[in-house]
Amino acid sequence: MPIATVDPATGRTLKTFEPMDAAAVEERIARAESAFREHRETDFATRAALMRAAADLLDSERDTIARTMTTEMGKTLAAARAEAAKCAKAMRWYADRAEGLLADEHPDPADVADSGAHRAVVRYRPLGVVLAVMPWNFPLWQVIRFAAPALMAGNTGLLKHASNVPQTALYLGDLFHRAGFPEGCFQTLLIGSGAVEDVVRDPRVAAATLTGSEGAGRAVAAAAGDAIKPTVLELGGSDPFVVMPSAAAELDAAASTAVTARVQNNGQSCIAAKRFIVHEDVYDAFAERFVAAMERLTVGDPTAESTDVGPVSTEQGRADLEELVQDALSRGAEALCGGHRPAALPDGWYYEPTVLAGVTDAMRIHREEAFGPVATLYRVPDLDAAVALANDTPFGLSSNVWTRDADEQRRFARDLEAGGVFFNGMTASHPALPFGGVKRSGYGRELSAQGIRAFCNVTTVWFGR
Repeated sequence: MPIATVDPATGRTLKTFEPMDAAAVEERIARAESAFREHRETDFATRAALMRAAADLLDSERDTIARTMTTEMGKTLAAARAEAAKCAKAMRWYADRAEGLLADEHPDPADVADSGAHRAVVRYRPLGVVLAVMPWNFPLWQVIRFAAPALMAGNTGLLKHASNVPQTALYLGDLFHRAGFPEGCFQTLLIGSGAVEDVVRDPRVAAATLTGSEGAGRAVAAAAGDAIKPTVLELGGSDPFVVMPSAAAELDAAASTAVTARVQNNGQSCIAAKRFIVHEDVYDAFAERFVAAMERLTVGDPTAESTDVGPVSTEQGRADLEELVQDALSRGAEALCGGHRPAALPDGWYYEPTVLAGVTDAMRIHREEAFGPVATLYRVPDLDAAVALANDTPFGLSSNVWTRDADEQRRFARDLEAGGVFFNGMTASHPALPFGGVKRSGYGRELSAQGIRAFCNVTTVWFGR
């Protein structure tokens, strides 16, 4: 795949970039290792001041970088501005809290006395150079939620971003340098996927994190595992959105939230709700509201303020989406709305917001992630069936449940196979909450205390009597 900005609203290639050669990559790895030796010695107050400066820069340039993101991957301008604001918030969150999250821990001396210790300390120390392999769908947020905690912990970072967002990648590589971080603390590598393994295996690279496809996750994890290096993986998702009868009085809110949960980021989000599992007692009423709201969405130019849903990011992405929908329709599913390219938008990679009913396990979309504005709608008879269907997926990133019944909430919280369970709302990532999944959605956690400790050497310091 070429490293290029291709506007998904028009299909036109706007700018291309030459991949870095081996010498350029070597120079950046060496610079990252050298920067780590300096950066790890800085105190938290110094790192926090630099991180806040980077957040201030991002805030001041929000409109410019938002337009770049929209041009490169098609998200609406409103969504792009919100993403930039969220990134600045997370940067300040870690600037304010990193010292406390990584504070030394002091076990009770009585607990360690029989080891011969007078006292002991648990300390969190940075690992070194961390490689981040990041996707295009949230081209700022996916990077910042790694970079902010990693830099605040004293690590340095190398970014291999998706090849269709090179200008956003270069912006990120420059942002932290302009904020005052030592040269080499955070750098972008403009390289193709074929060059990633050599970087992972380089002995100066201490760890890797990847958000992306299962295939990419397997490749990076295999290389890192062979080199005995830690990884964090956030892969695909096919999150359930369950609606139970106890939420009957809130169906308007549930349906409205369901639409946002499905079409956020033009439907291209790992944590977007994709499978809508509705109890038969409220199925008809929910479906009517949900489909009507999906049909009201405005599809079009992502730079227009009136647009709700922009284009899918790549031509191949739309083709993949179309294949999933056509497979389902050919096997008996019904399109309650959508199911086609919008005729009024012949240029660009647009797809109509779509709701499929009558989906069975014989259809690919029942098992595979639909990365675009396509929802599957299921009817279930009871709670047991809802839990079973919600778990009938190879993924386990997050989940959404609408119920006001406390017993049902306990059951869903206990039995759903996912990294998160969100009641009466929509899954969202937040700096204070751990984020990640189970099963083929990956392993490890980003954000919160877990995220900043993910790339730390948890060191036991023992003092004899």
